Amino acid sequence: MLFQAPVPRRAHGASNGLTLAALSPIVHALKFFMNVKLLLKTGFLIVVLLLLVLMGMHNRSQVDFTLPPLIARHIQQPAALMYFAFFAIGVLTGTILTAGTGKKGWGKTARSDK
Repeated sequence: MLFQAPVPRRAHGASNGLTLAALSPIVHALKFFMNVKLLLKTGFLIVVLLLLVLMGMHNRSQVDFTLPPLIARHIQQPAALMYFAFFAIGVLTGTILTAGTGKKGWGKTARSDK
């Protein structure tokens, strides 16, 4: 071949043929999965809060709480208040452990665009 047509160069950042229309079913599936995940988490939280309310309604007796290394005196509180305090400490602990994991959001790359 004597003459060969020049191959057009793609602009910087051009896609490899994967367009938004081609990715649309994948994006919709991910959005559906995330919505189901959010609903399940919300349902679980509601069930846990319902259990806290039930414990508060049925456990009105006083409970002794001692923790000698940290607190020298005995604490006497209603059982329901103790359950709520331990639940709150657990939520705070879970929040602290999962916050700042360093993961980037969906669709972001590791390198920054210049």
